[in-house]
Amino acid sequence: MRPIPPVGSRLDGAGAIVTGAGSGMGRATAILLARAGASVAVTDVRAETAQAVADEIMGEGLSARGWALDVADQTAIQGVVEETMAAFGDLSIIVNNAGISANLPIDDAGYDAQWDRHLAVLLTAQQRLIRAALPHLRHAAHPRIVNIASTEGLGATAGFSAYSAAKAGVIGLTRSLAVELGKSGITVNCICPGPVETGMTQGIPDEAKQVYAARRTALRRYGLPEEVAFMTASLCAPAASFVTGAIIPVDGGLMARNA
Repeated sequence: MRPIPPVGSRLDGAGAIVTGAGSGMGRATAILLARAGASVAVTDVRAETAQAVADEIMGEGLSARGWALDVADQTAIQGVVEETMAAFGDLSIIVNNAGISANLPIDDAGYDAQWDRHLAVLLTAQQRLIRAALPHLRHAAHPRIVNIASTEGLGATAGFSAYSAAKAGVIGLTRSLAVELGKSGITVNCICPGPVETGMTQGIPDEAKQVYAARRTALRRYGLPEEVAFMTASLCAPAASFVTGAIIPVDGGLMARNA
């Protein structure tokens, strides 16, 4: 019988870029990757929040640096990739987590601007970061790309058409790149969070969250950022070598529930 090889979850020596890592799921993901041994480029549109998370990680004796990054800025993306390589000597992991969200009907006068901004931040930025990192990923021992989409890319809520369209695009991008990059040993997977306690949902009244969660999710609650981050981090592990093109809802059973 073929022996079962050791299952690796450590990321020692791996360099990682996490976008939107100043709070919420991005922060939790950056911390978990660092605890697994990765050197993490903590990026956020606000320099001070990125640095705060990097300091938090370094306070545990782990490896991280903070960078300001507007993911809609292609030049800035290239710069962060180059600086990450210079700082860590490796780039093995990309987590495309940065996000925005706005409720806007399609007939609103400001819809076109919202559409352009959503696609720029949620979809175009993901392929740009992947393309910038690709030369380094091709030389990595265990190259991993994890794109964060949403259950809104699998279903829809009225007023979020720009957001839903962009997230559905992330799912399509993930599947296509998984097929295209598989020959290089690069895995490309997608997480679709459901209702999670993050900055995007903090404006929703607690009572409304409770009603929604009880009505829509199997677990009857909102998720925590760490619960999404654990799945993201697991896809970055060397042991996840045969998982690619996967679209994984982390949603408390929202997509499974009919009633």
